[in-house]
Amino acid sequence: MKQLTFNEKYTLIQPNSLSSYITAVVTTGIFCRAFCRAKKPKAENVVFYDTPNDAIKAGFRPCKICKPMEVQGKTPDYIEKIIWQLQNDPYLKIKDYDLRKQGIEPNRIRRWFKINHNMTFHAYQRMLRINKAYNQIKGGNSITNTAFGLGYESLSGFNQGWKNIFGSSDKHTEKTVINIIRFPTKIGTMFACATTQGLCLLEFSDRRMLETEFKDLCNRLNGVILPGSNQYLDLVQTQVTEYLDGRRKKFDLDLHMVGTDFQQQVWHTLLKIPYGKTWSYKYEAKILGKPNAIRAVASANGCNKIGLMVPCHRVIATDGSLGGYGGGLDRKQFLLDLEKND
Repeated sequence: MKQLTFNEKYTLIQPNSLSSYITAVVTTGIFCRAFCRAKKPKAENVVFYDTPNDAIKAGFRPCKICKPMEVQGKTPDYIEKIIWQLQNDPYLKIKDYDLRKQGIEPNRIRRWFKINHNMTFHAYQRMLRINKAYNQIKGGNSITNTAFGLGYESLSGFNQGWKNIFGSSDKHTEKTVINIIRFPTKIGTMFACATTQGLCLLEFSDRRMLETEFKDLCNRLNGVILPGSNQYLDLVQTQVTEYLDGRRKKFDLDLHMVGTDFQQQVWHTLLKIPYGKTWSYKYEAKILGKPNAIRAVASANGCNKIGLMVPCHRVIATDGSLGGYGGGLDRKQFLLDLEKND
């Protein structure tokens, strides 16, 4: 147990901190995350623990508000079940009536999709079906068989749905489908995007530049972003979890880095930084062969779309300070400490 006072804890831990400190209240027998939105307890009633398991061993029970035993950003079980149903039954159309039959309040699922995917639940279903249609047609299936095989009631309805996504009725469009998933990690929810060539985006969901990065991907690849399965999206979840648990030092999946020629040169240079080591922006520019382009190199680092795997978090300022990081300096410090202590 950490030997810090109550006031020290609440001074050191910021609202968006990645600290794993647990606050346990002796008068209620409940433990919470460091910044649970429940009423702040009196200092004399609080004990601090490193982990939820430590608090449980001491006889405390988890808070029902902040749910400290759950991975932050984890998709609720009832939504995971619905997504699994949609992915495994191409005919399925889930309406409010169907949700209520499963004991799910439609407003809850609508709010979750709007907050976490920035789209309605029904829009998610439409995009998932169009993605399946795209893959089937690309695989040689006829347009008619694809449309009716996926449960569309008419070809005109299918054509309109296709046009809404791809901007054209052409079923042999040259647009690139970029599949996307959202998944939880111990330091925040992440989005991952992949094409058939590899992973093209891995970012925290609270990244300020996320919408800009999505648009840049679509513009450069002449693509559309759709929910759906992809071999790289299966791999990234496993490998990120292993990395953050300290069980993986090297990632092993294809990367599809999308950017200008100069940006790609910078990102490939980042891949040379060893696990557990840091470079300065100045040294990175020197290795790149452009010693006078420190600011341009730093800017390209900031445009990196594949966090963790293209390790821009390993670049710090010449004076030893953290510098910048799109995922937040608290996460950057966490990642550097993780690699240094491994």
